[in-house]
Amino acid sequence: MKLSARLGTLTVGDASPVRVMAAINASPESFYKGSVARTPREAGERAVAAVEEGADLLDVGGASTAPYLSAAVPEEVERSRVAEAVRAAADAVGGAVPLSVDTVRASVADAALAAGATVVNDVSGLKNDPGMAATVRERGASLFAMAHSRRASAIGPVAFVSRALRETLAIAGRAGVDRRLVVLDPGIGFFRGGESSPTSSRQTRMPWYEWDCEVLANLSELRALGRPVGVGISRKSFIGKLLGLESPDDRLAGSLAATAVAVVNGAALVRTHDVKATLHAVRTAEAVVARRRRAPRGP
Repeated sequence: MKLSARLGTLTVGDASPVRVMAAINASPESFYKGSVARTPREAGERAVAAVEEGADLLDVGGASTAPYLSAAVPEEVERSRVAEAVRAAADAVGGAVPLSVDTVRASVADAALAAGATVVNDVSGLKNDPGMAATVRERGASLFAMAHSRRASAIGPVAFVSRALRETLAIAGRAGVDRRLVVLDPGIGFFRGGESSPTSSRQTRMPWYEWDCEVLANLSELRALGRPVGVGISRKSFIGKLLGLESPDDRLAGSLAATAVAVVNGAALVRTHDVKATLHAVRTAEAVVARRRRAPRGP
């Protein structure tokens, strides 16, 4: 079964190269300070640089969604940050690539879509704001939806993620969101242990960093959901835990290794803070995968 979706004007799936989404954060609270654009002008500059390095899609956020940070931002502040940054990025790149908004709030998504975004990246999987699914449908936007669960479970990682994503697809379906405009995200880094935040999902099966490794190792099983899968791996805490690296500044090499694994296991999109290096890892992994598929069977 060939999987395909459209994020804005961008086709994502089996018939396309693995797509690279660049993170641009208009939120000083973000866990990786190297991704922060502190002014609209800087957001525009970062957008241009990302496109020049090969980004297929720009993802703009105005509030940190890291599940382990206490970085609550008032809704009106997030909305203002996002609208200004999206407008600046859209003006700077002139439609060269689609823009996405990274938010769990419907009013913020609506403001960003009015400012030039065409994709909503919701790490709550439409479960935080009851109005989000309707906003996506009414604006004709595409959806990058992450696995999220409000209830804890001790079932295995892939089964838990699959269940959470099926719930999201059901919410989207009831709201009339076109499935052809949906890409799914397994939520690497968000299925934690004891932490509880609006974006975290609590699991009791295993340490969170082992959970993330198991999901990446079995990413291909999520194809059964019938939608392309994208992942956010870049500089995340599970890499820091595995390698003993407290600072996100030191996690690039681990991010690239995990990115290659994700591509080999079927990721159709990768979200990153480091476009050029990630693109190199993605294209190398794709070349290896292509040879594996063409190799003759037998001795």
